[in-house]
This record gives sequence, C-alpha cells and structure tokens, in this order.
Amino acid sequence: MIFKYSSKEKHINHFHFLYHMYLIYDPIYLKHEQNRWHPESPERLRGIRNFLEKNGLWENVVTPTSATVEDLARIHSMDHIGTIRDFGEGPYDMDTYVHHETFDIALKAAGGAIKAAQIALKGGKAFALVRPPGHHATRNRAMGFCYFNSIAIATSLLGKRTAIIDYDVHHGNGTHDAFYSSPDILYISTHQWGIFPGTGAVNEVGKGEGDGFTVNIPLSGGSGDSTFEKAFEKIIIPIVRDFRPELLLVSIGGDAHYRDPLASLSLSTPGYVRAAGHIFSLAEELTDGGVAFMLEGGYDIPALSETVGGIVALARGKDIPLTFDEKRDTKAYGRRDVEDTFRVQKEYWNL
Repeated sequence: MIFKYSSKEKHINHFHFLYHMYLIYDPIYLKHEQNRWHPESPERLRGIRNFLEKNGLWENVVTPTSATVEDLARIHSMDHIGTIRDFGEGPYDMDTYVHHETFDIALKAAGGAIKAAQIALKGGKAFALVRPPGHHATRNRAMGFCYFNSIAIATSLLGKRTAIIDYDVHHGNGTHDAFYSSPDILYISTHQWGIFPGTGAVNEVGKGEGDGFTVNIPLSGGSGDSTFEKAFEKIIIPIVRDFRPELLLVSIGGDAHYRDPLASLSLSTPGYVRAAGHIFSLAEELTDGGVAFMLEGGYDIPALSETVGGIVALARGKDIPLTFDEKRDTKAYGRRDVEDTFRVQKEYWNL
C-alpha cells in the first residue's frame, strides 16, 4: 500500500484510514535558549503550538518524564554526559551554547522521544514536540544545536528491530554513527549534500554486521517534492518493507522546506505531508500502525508550524488549509542523486 495524495495542494484530504496521534510536550522545552539571535529558539515550539491550537489540533497532549543518565549512557560516553551536566554557562562550539538549565531540559527532550517511541511500539501514533533537537549529537560530542541524541537513545532503550527515517535537511550524523555497525537498526537519511555536517555520502552504507543497513540519500540543492516522491517510491518504501521493522521512528526537520533560511532544498508543506503519508502507510502495513515522529530542525516558523500541523491533521483525518504549497521541483531535480543511491543499495535490498 502506497499513500496517494490527491488534493489540490490547498487542503489535506481525509486519508482512507484514521489515526489517533498523541502530542508529546512539556513547557520546559520553551526554557531552552541558545542565545538571543539563534535560529533554534523557543519561538519554534510556540509557533507550532499556536498553529495546532488555531486548527483544533492541540489535544491528546502527554507530558513525558525525563530520561535518566543510564538511558543517555546507552548512546553517549559518561565523559560527554558529565561535560554537558557540569559545563556551566557559555559556548560549547560556535553554534551550540550551554546554560545551567540545558542538561535538565535535554534530559526531558530525550524522555519525550522515549515516550513517543513507547507509544509507537504499542501500535499508537505520536509526535514528540521536543527541544533541543538531537540527531547531530555523537557519542562524545554535542554539535549542530544538539546535546544528546534523543531518537538514538529511545531506539537503544527499547531494543527492537527499528527503522529510522530521517528527513531533515541536514544529515543526522549522530544517529548514523550510533547504529553504523548494527544489523538491527535501519537508518535512512535524505539530506542536502555539501552542507553541515558534511557527512552522509551515498557510499556510507554501514560496516561489519551493519553493512547495508545505512541508507544515505544525499540530494542536490533545489530538490523538492518530485525528488522526494521518487526517493520514497524507488528506495525508502521498498527497503523498509524488505527490512520488516518492529518499530518505525522518524526524525523530522522542517528545514527541507523551500522557505527555510538555512539550506536550499525545496519541499512544500504538501510534499512533507505526502512523505508522512507514505510513512503512515508503511506503519499500517508493517507495525500495526505504530510510528513516532521526533522534531529536529526547521527555522522558518510559519512553514515549520504548518508542516507539523499538516502531519498531525493527516494522522487524525482532519482537513486543514495548507498555505505554503508552491511546487518548485516538478521534474525530479535530484533524479540522478536518487539513482546513485539506488545503484548502491540494490546490492543489499530487493529494489
């Protein structure tokens, strides 16, 4: 079953099966600030909440508990955990700042990811509206606005055969590294090639027992709706089907949107929703419907808010208008990029 999107790009149509989606949220996420002018600001979540409230979608909200140090230690070294806990106040690197409250808020963000994954494992739907993001954090290092890798921590803690789909504009290098040698975790990333963090080449496919279980789809700037549709059709859907996960998790960043200021992919809001529809279909087919989305990047607040709202509305079978529906990529601008990944991955999967 493949999701078919048939609207006029102005509204979300009712999908042919209905979901119940929980929102994972805690007001403590609004207390995290990098610095005054930083794009990863509390206004991101305020914008999302305002949009969801305006469209009657702010319901089924669950407050998570915090992750523990033991939870973090499944992915991160104790040295790294201690560094963030005891850092104090100041820049960790040129774009990632630490404040006295950062450690506790990051624990609650990881706890939000864990709660969302637990819901998915039971066949439910969840969207973890967490800050700070996590997919760039490696075993020994914070970077890219991330301190601890929330989705990797949740994946490791539940210990299930898991497929992670990461469609943020930046490669999730921390998640990639965490499971690069594992045959039990399938990691698939679409990302713009040649920007931060500079990882995620098409030939990075895993090592040892994990050979073939990492799928990188690096895309040229300008790639958008039709390129993503081709990537899902030719690569993502058949590989996830072939893998047969017990758990399906998603790192989603709104920064692949054409309005986002930090990069140059060109997904529209309907393009994001269409991709989510494919993921919902896979979840229905493979995992009794369970899937959890974890918020990563996205820095144009109106576009990010509409993107999250569109996915939540689709999950709940509600109809809302979508404003940012311009299709800038109608002829699969990144076709060659998708074909490059296809050639590499057909050695491992039934494509």
